[in-house]
Amino acid sequence: MTPSGLLTDRVVLVSGGTQGVGAGVARAAVREGATVAVTGRRSELGATVAADIGAFFVRTDVADVEQAQASVAAVVAEFGRIDALVNSAGLTDRGTLLDTTPDLFDRHIAVNLRGPFFLMQAAVRDMLGRGAPGSIVNIISSSELGGQPYLAPYVAAKAGLAGVTRNAAHAHRFDRIRINGLDIGWTDTEGEDATQKAFHAADDTWLDQAAARVPMGKLGQVDEIADFVVFLLSDRSGVVTGSVIDWDQNVVGGLD
Repeated sequence: MTPSGLLTDRVVLVSGGTQGVGAGVARAAVREGATVAVTGRRSELGATVAADIGAFFVRTDVADVEQAQASVAAVVAEFGRIDALVNSAGLTDRGTLLDTTPDLFDRHIAVNLRGPFFLMQAAVRDMLGRGAPGSIVNIISSSELGGQPYLAPYVAAKAGLAGVTRNAAHAHRFDRIRINGLDIGWTDTEGEDATQKAFHAADDTWLDQAAARVPMGKLGQVDEIADFVVFLLSDRSGVVTGSVIDWDQNVVGGLD
């Protein structure tokens, strides 16, 4: 995509920005003129990815509220402000209603709901303190609308994040802080490759097999999602707020 400066002079924090969708968003935001910070749990990987992208790395485990909020503080200390936040860090470990343990449930809530909530809190506080507008995009999941039986705690957390997205957008609409979400579907990432092999006994042909089963002949692509996130972060998306947008090739409610 040819750069068009959609995020020129914006300071953007991408949680989970060292791999998958988050790394794609960070790369696209840099391309569009933003000053970008990324978070991740692994220091060596984070430093390498950040250097490659041209971003500022803050080692963070978003499951730890203090670390999550400290990542926003680090961005403000380094760049003077935060203009935009993308909550992309996520956990997809499997569990059904019957076999999910309290520990697994709590980990999903911590990473997929509590962390994003308190990152939003810290970012919005900075925006309000400066009397400045802002934009937040939460990477959610189409599974939040029901999901697969083996994703029960994930669905619980992501459904919560969808609700928080709408609630926070409503609460801060007159502050000109726009908050939206993307319900992404099955996406081609290195994390998904690891998940398929770890939890579903997949081999190296799983991606081709999966692509053959879906309507568009391919899984969701990171670069396409990233471009749309940049659009939502930018002024080009106008007054849109409180929207949780389906980014999937299956139609919710559609039946054959």
